[in-house]
Amino acid sequence: MSEAASEQPLLQVRGVQTYYGKICALRGVDVDVPRGKIVTLIGANGAGKSTLMMTICGSPKPREGRVIYNGEDITGLPTHEIMSRDIAQSPEGRRIFPRMTVLENLQMGAMASKQDTFDGDLRRIFDLFPRLKERQAQRGGTLSGGEQQMLAIGRALMSRPKLLLLDEPSLGLAPLIVKQIFNVIQELNRTDGLTVFLVEQNAFHALRLAHHAYVMVNGAITMQGTGKELLAREEVRAAYLEGGRH
Repeated sequence: MSEAASEQPLLQVRGVQTYYGKICALRGVDVDVPRGKIVTLIGANGAGKSTLMMTICGSPKPREGRVIYNGEDITGLPTHEIMSRDIAQSPEGRRIFPRMTVLENLQMGAMASKQDTFDGDLRRIFDLFPRLKERQAQRGGTLSGGEQQMLAIGRALMSRPKLLLLDEPSLGLAPLIVKQIFNVIQELNRTDGLTVFLVEQNAFHALRLAHHAYVMVNGAITMQGTGKELLAREEVRAAYLEGGRH
């Protein structure tokens, strides 16, 4: 890889406008996700955060603007082709296969990776999430909400992604489980160099984790900076951190 390529962000969103019918959901969004970094996007419910995540994955497609991954314009590609480029997503609401066992869910995540790495990858997931090892023969739909979130992230990691897209991983979970999941994300970034784009309502945890962060309001980026910088901003604290640290 050339020096110029290594300096280029792994993911670039440029001037993206996304519509639902006549409603403009994203308004000229620009976001950079550098290689080996954790970038987070915070905002209130309905701000457009998940729409941006889905637009990156190709559905819906932006009406204007571009999505560039690893130097390639992927804006017009179908979702399955985008996700075949070493990108994995853990979507909002977890969306595991409820009738399959934990092990079968993880096998589904590994379908795109080489078979000879499966055993090692599985051990890695069980090391990160010991609860999944204990539950590996249990059907996904019978797991607790926290265990299902661990499984959704584990399934995404089984494909050995270069970019992990996480959509609201803390949603509806107990504080102790939230802390555990964010610790795993940080460890993956620190030890494996995994690039992470995190969409979160839990601003306190997300900003503490992030190398860089963006704030979205009504489909537009209104603020950006390091996680520490945004944590210190009075307007961020008032809008997203008052009333307790979830």
